[in-house]
Amino acid sequence: MKPPAGSALTTTMVVLTLTTGIIEAVSFLVLGPVFTAVQTGNLLLLGFAVAGEGGLSPAASAASLGGFVAGAVLGARFESGLGRRGRHWFGPALLTEAALLAAAGAVAWRTGAHPAGPEPGLTALVAVAMGIRNITTLRARVPDFTTTVATRSLTALLAPLGADTRIDSGAGRQARRLATVGAMFTGGLIGALLLRAGVSPAVLLLVVAGSVAVGAAVHEAARRRSTG
Repeated sequence: MKPPAGSALTTTMVVLTLTTGIIEAVSFLVLGPVFTAVQTGNLLLLGFAVAGEGGLSPAASAASLGGFVAGAVLGARFESGLGRRGRHWFGPALLTEAALLAAAGAVAWRTGAHPAGPEPGLTALVAVAMGIRNITTLRARVPDFTTTVATRSLTALLAPLGADTRIDSGAGRQARRLATVGAMFTGGLIGALLLRAGVSPAVLLLVVAGSVAVGAAVHEAARRRSTG
């Protein structure tokens, strides 16, 4: 069953978008350079790596792509299966993602604060979680909140400056677009600053996992209140 609209869902989507920035800070600055949630960027990095340019690792980008594909496929099967049985899938999907990120945090903890080179296994594990996230948010269909891409929201946010009347520029839609762009930037900034300050990537992954789990719990509580 599709998650009910409301402030709890909107807040959860903002939190997910912010944590995407943190995840990609870890992915790009520590594990790769590679992207695990933003596969548009990862596909480009993979192309550059295959061409032998930029000193990039084909293994890291390929691991990310493979993990993302696996996560998207498994997530779609899991969530659609719950939906066919008339069960709510949004909360369980977020908890599954959180569990995978927690596992990635545990793996990162064992490998050390800052790996000496690309970690394809850890990258793939994070990418599986991000594949599930992308399926979850795609199925939720919350306008202007994909949680892993800000390009369309940024474009729509700027469209009124060009007097484009075909794109909905109502106050509510523009606020959501601004929240998406701001949360993505803020998450990346926070992640990069914390890594520069010496915070372990494992800690960041565990904090993101906890944030996603809390978001799932808050949304589930709001859903039960609205139906109870």
